[in-house]
Amino acid sequence: MTPEELLQRVTVDPAVCSGKPCIRGTRIYIAIILDALAEGLTPEEIIDHYPLLKLEDIRAAVAYAAEMARENIWKVAS
Repeated sequence: MTPEELLQRVTVDPAVCSGKPCIRGTRIYIAIILDALAEGLTPEEIIDHYPLLKLEDIRAAVAYAAEMARENIWKVAS
C-alpha cells in the first residue's frame, strides 16, 4: 500500500471521537496505536488487543504520524 492509500484509512471527523484522528470505522485513536508501539508492543499484539484493527491500520497510524511530523517541520522551518 502506498502512503496515500494508508492515509485513507485514517479519519478526522468532529462527529467521531471528538475530531481526534482514528482508524476509519473503528473509533480507535491513532494515538492509542502509536502509544502501544512506543511501549514496545508489536503490531500483532496491538491487533490482539484491538481485533477490529488490521496490519494496514497500524501502518496507517505510523504514516499519519510521519505526515504530521513533516507538516510540523515544514511549519517550523518556514
